[in-house]
Order: sequence, then C-alpha cells, then structure tokens
Amino acid sequence: MEQITSTEFKSDFLTEARVSLGLAVPLAVAQLAEFTIPVINSVMMGLLGTQNLAAGALGVVIFLTLASICIGILRAAGALAAEAFGANNLDRVSRINCQGLWLAVALSLPAMLLLWNCDSILPLLGQEESNILLTKSYLHVVVWGLPAMLGFLYLKQIAAAINFPQFGMVIIVVSLLLNIPVNYVLMFGFLGFPALGLAGISWGTMLVYWVSFLASVMLIYFHPNSRDYKLFRYLDEFDREIFGKIFQIGWPTGIQLAIEMGLFTITAMLMGRLGTSSLAAHEIALQASSIFSAITMAISYAVTARVGQMKGEKNPKGVMRATFVNLSLSALLAFVVAIGFELFSQPIATLYLDINNPDNAVAITQAINFLKLVAVYQVFSSIQGIAVGALLGLQDTRVPMIINTLSFWGVGLGGGYLMGIILGWGGTGLWYGLIMAPAISSLILVGRFYLRAKKFEGDLTGVPDQTPVSILST
Repeated sequence: MEQITSTEFKSDFLTEARVSLGLAVPLAVAQLAEFTIPVINSVMMGLLGTQNLAAGALGVVIFLTLASICIGILRAAGALAAEAFGANNLDRVSRINCQGLWLAVALSLPAMLLLWNCDSILPLLGQEESNILLTKSYLHVVVWGLPAMLGFLYLKQIAAAINFPQFGMVIIVVSLLLNIPVNYVLMFGFLGFPALGLAGISWGTMLVYWVSFLASVMLIYFHPNSRDYKLFRYLDEFDREIFGKIFQIGWPTGIQLAIEMGLFTITAMLMGRLGTSSLAAHEIALQASSIFSAITMAISYAVTARVGQMKGEKNPKGVMRATFVNLSLSALLAFVVAIGFELFSQPIATLYLDINNPDNAVAITQAINFLKLVAVYQVFSSIQGIAVGALLGLQDTRVPMIINTLSFWGVGLGGGYLMGIILGWGGTGLWYGLIMAPAISSLILVGRFYLRAKKFEGDLTGVPDQTPVSILST
C-alpha cells in the first residue's frame, strides 16, 4: 500500500510539474523580454550621451516603480479569475476580466498625474535642473503608454489564469524586436521623421506599449484558446462587487511591491554614502540578480494561477501540491543559479567593468563579494516570491503585507543599517540586511500558507480549525 501511495505521489508531482512549467516557461520568457526592453532603452540612451542616459534612466525608474505598484494591485484579478476558471464559472471569468480592465484605467489616472508633474517633485530629491528637463521630456511622452502597458500586463495574468500564457510570450518578444528600430528611427531622425533624441525613445516605447496591448486584445478575442470565453462581453458594465473585491485583495500586494522596491532604493542610497566603488559594485550585483528575479516572478504568477484554480475546484490537496511543486522548482533553480554566482562571480563582474583599468580594482573586488551574497539572497527570495504567489492564490494578502513590511523594513533595512553603517561592515553589512529580509519573510510566509491551506481544507470538510490564533493563522 505504501508503494502505491509513493507511486501516486510521484505521478501527481510530475503531472503538476508539467502543468506548472507549461505556465511558467512562457511567462518567464515574457518576463525576460519585459526586463530587456528597459535595458535596451538604457543602452540606446547611452548613445545620446551621459546626461541623456542619467536623465532617461531616472525617468525609467520612476515610470516602472509606479507601473509595478499598479500591476501588483491588478494581480488580484488573476487570482480571482483562476478561481472562477477552476470552478468552471466562465461567465464570472469574463466579468472579472472586464472589471480588472476598468481598474487598470482607474489606477492609470493618478499614476499619470504624478508622472506628468514630476518636474515639481524631482527638485525635492536634489536633481539638477538640466536633468529634470530631460527627464520631463521623457515622461511627458511615455506617460501616455501607461494605460496600455498596464492593460497588456494585466491581460497576460488573465491569460495565465485560463491556461493560455503563450500569447503574452509571443507579443512581448515581437514588441522587443519592434522597439529597437522604432527607437533608432525616432532618436536620430530617419524615414522622414525628425530627430527627437531622448524623447524619441519615449515615443518608441509608448507606441510599442499600445501595439502590445491592442495585439493582446485581438489575440484573446480571436484565438481558439480564448475566444469561446468571451472575455470582453461585460466591458460596458460596472460590477461594484467584483471591482471592489479586486481592489480589496490587490492593494496589499501593490504595497508589498512598493516596500520591497523601497528597501532596495534606500540601500542603494546608503551604498552611495560608502563611495562610488560600493555603489557601482552594488548595481552590478542587482543587474545580475534581476535576470533570475524575472524568472522567479514568472513562477510566482504560475503558482497564483494554479492555487487559484485548485481553490475553484475545491481541491485542497491540489492547492498543497501546486505550491509544493512550484516551491521545489523555484528552489532548485535558485540553487543552480547560486552555484553559478559562486563559481563565476569574477567573470560576471568583469562584464561590467574593465579589469585592466586599475581604477576599477576596488569596485570589481566588492562586486565579486556582493555576487556571492546574491547567491544566498536568491535562494530565500525565490521561496518568498512563491509563498506570496501561493497566498495570493488563496486571496490572502493583508497579513502577508504586514509580514513583508516588518521583514523588509524592520529586519532588512534596520539590520542592514546596523551592520553596514553603525558597525562599519560596509556594503557587505547592507547585503546581509538584504538577505535577512526574504529569509525571515519566507519562513513565516511558508508557515502561514500551510496553516491557511489546512484551514481551507477544514472549511470544505467541516472540520474546525484548531490552530491557535497568531499572525500565521488569522
């Protein structure tokens, strides 16, 4: 009997792994392509000179920060749509999709207002007037692409919820290939267009966002994998209950993203206090780790969809299995990447800085050290990301927000400041803080998921939950 149980477990594990990878791989390709677009934009900004690069990079950071918070809020719609899909309630999937699109529009408006008025905010951050004018020229164009960007990224999550993640991969890869020539033409003025410089990159990016969004709408509307769901049939209706539920579940996720981004922003500022070499080494470590972070985010999207679907099917074992499989896949990948960072930290560092230039010696040495710390960070960060995604699939976001706030700003930032600045450990101490944040958070969040999943099972079977009241269970 034990052998049969073991065989069934392996079969269920492999089946779930195939389904989850079927979601995660296309999402990962799309995430990497999305990550590549701002990188390519930054490289092309560099062709215009140092000042254009600095001002444009600032504009990109501001734009992506606000966009990421909005996308975090909209992730709730993907969880709700996955639950409805699992319950075979396709009418509700359509209603959720339409209300999520309206919420994307509603979130765009205040974000666009902030971006438009950046020139009145940036002086407070100590930015030079010349940089502010260039940043303003970038943001005043790309701001009109924000609704389209949010719409496309939102529809990508809905598509994952109905097991159709491939569409986002195809569109974003095509958009990436389109972005480069459009930017180049508008930057330097070819084919009869005027040379717009930095503003040309923002025009190109804005146009690519709209092409991506309109293509996603058309593909979802006409593709055999999605057209029968009629996902846009209730676009002319406003459903207060669904609209409110998406926002109610989603806003803590948006706050979580803001908290995480805030930790890295403040850490970068503290690195700057330690000197240019420390800041440069820190940026190298972040750039290298961000590629893997994009893949982890894709797996997090996949686990949200799978847990949501199992919740809709009222399948508590499926909820646990989906989370266990995705945690295993993410942790395995994280360990492989960690070994890579440990073994190849020096070659990675020298991709960014010339090893033959003696002025770079300190920065390269620090970057090698930071990359080895990134290896440890990625393991905990991947577990934390999957736990957040699984809890979102169960529509549990408020307590995880509190857990992440305390872990990232209390333990991570506080511990990093203590070790890096007060105790004088420098950049290494700050990175210890960055490691501690997801380490503490992941342990607590995994425990909370287990208890919430058991409660979900108890609610279905009628067995009361006996777990003592704590932040893990309430």
